[in-house]
Order: sequence, then C-alpha cells, then structure tokens
Amino acid sequence: MTDTFITLDANTLSNKEIHGYLVSAIAPRPIAFASTINQQGKVNLSPFSYFNVFSTNPPIVVFSPARSGRTNETKHTLDNVLEVPEVCIGIVNHPIVEKMSLASTAYPKGVNEFVKAGFTEQPSEVIKPPRIRECPISMECTVDEVIALGDQGGAGNLVVSRVQRIHINKEYLNEAGKLDSTKLDLVGRMGESWYCRADEDSMFEIPKPLRTTGMGVDQLPESIRNSPTLTANNVGRLGNLEELPSKKAVNTARGIEQVQLILENQNHSTQKQLTELQLLAKSYLEADDIDNAFSILMIADEL
Repeated sequence: MTDTFITLDANTLSNKEIHGYLVSAIAPRPIAFASTINQQGKVNLSPFSYFNVFSTNPPIVVFSPARSGRTNETKHTLDNVLEVPEVCIGIVNHPIVEKMSLASTAYPKGVNEFVKAGFTEQPSEVIKPPRIRECPISMECTVDEVIALGDQGGAGNLVVSRVQRIHINKEYLNEAGKLDSTKLDLVGRMGESWYCRADEDSMFEIPKPLRTTGMGVDQLPESIRNSPTLTANNVGRLGNLEELPSKKAVNTARGIEQVQLILENQNHSTQKQLTELQLLAKSYLEADDIDNAFSILMIADEL
C-alpha cells in the first residue's frame, strides 16, 4: 500500500518553509486589527492573524506580532505595546478586508495606517489607542503581559490582552440583541495571499452534545460505521445522537414510499437494497431530517 502522507522534520525546515506549511494548514484564522500608540502619541494600525480568544473569565484575547523572518525586526505594534500596554482590537469583516490588507503594508515607523488605509479613528473610553469606527466589533484591552517566544526571525510575541470594553455596531445584532453570525460576514486568513469569507452561504450548523452525551460512533451498527456510502460527517452526526432510534420510529420509516419501493424490488440483491437505503438515508441526513435518516439506516442494517 502506497503511503499517502509525507513527513517533515520541523527542526530542519527553513523559516520560510515552516511558515508556509503552518499558515496554510492552521486556517482559517481570525484577524486582530490592532490599534496601538507609543509614548509620543503616534498611532499604529496593523492586522495580525495569529489571534484568538483564550479565556472568558477573565476575558483574555491573545495575538502575536512575530519578528520579521527576513530582517528579525520587531513590529511597530509590538514596540508600542511594550511602551504603552494597551491595544484596541477590531474584528475584520468582508466590507473592510481590502483596506485592512492595505494597513498591513510595512510603512515607516510613525506613519499612521488609519490615514493610509482610510479608516476613521474613534476615541476609546478607557485606553489611549483609538478604535476603528468601520469595524463591526472593537475591544478595548489592557495588556497583561507580553511573552517573547524567541529572539530570532519568525519568533512570535504573545500579547496577552484583557478585554475592558466591547463596542458592537447594532446592525450586526439579531432581534434578541445577540451577535448574528449570518450578518457579520467575517473573513479569515488562509495561506499565501488567500482569505475566506464566512457569509451565510458558507456557514453551517452542527448540533453539539453540550448538555447531552452523544452515544459515539462506536455504538452505531457496523453497517453504518463502515458504510462506503456514508461520509465521515454523516457518521459523526449520527454519533452525536443520544441513542438508537426506537422500534416505533423504525416501523414508521418503513411506511415511507421510497423505502417501500426499495424493499419490494425483487430484482435487486440484498446488497443493492442496502446501498439504496443508505443513499436514501444520506439524502435525508443532508436535508437535516436526522430521525428518519437514522431509522432508514436501521432498516438497512436488518437486511
């Protein structure tokens, strides 16, 4: 059997090589649009995709301005937070992604990227760096600490930021006053020059067993676990359910017209019937009718 994987030793790769693999593999990444200020009051604005939320109590977000892989120079953002330990982090959505990219240009120290990229400075409430008016969400943060991960080119610097204020544009709220992911139209950073867009067409929901316990794939019948017809996602969705369908549910599914036609077709072998039932169940799964899909699969398992 031919091995379908290559194995790389991270210790022998160049900075450029390992950077390319990591940022392409670990994606999409949210973008921290970081507004900072130095002791002389000069404002800097720059995006960073080494970014995420790490705690809600206390509310902590972390981003990492890495040293230049070519020159080993530090980012102006890093220099600023070491002087003034505050940062306003804006969230990037599709309507501003091109201007955000422009702000990533390596302008000379002291150049205000708000001006260069055409963004509006809005005074923050409790920190010195201004927030970006065009961002759908902005977070005023104080910096708890900066953790240097190395002193060579490509080394990251973790800016551990404590959220003090959250500013939300009302147009991105739903009727319940919560952030609406279908309205936000967020973007994520991929490898090379690629981005992705989390619009309503590209998003999907997966029921999570947060308050219940999914029974697990191991509890599914073998015909379902090892089905060449069902995808890994199909099987995973079924494993998220709490239990196998009841006999009543299975008997009800037998009354579905398409199920009857498959079972009554004497020209098909048992294997052919099983495959057709699984294909039918798959179509129910993709239509989000989990109960009937599972019951049909149990009918197939009885063949």
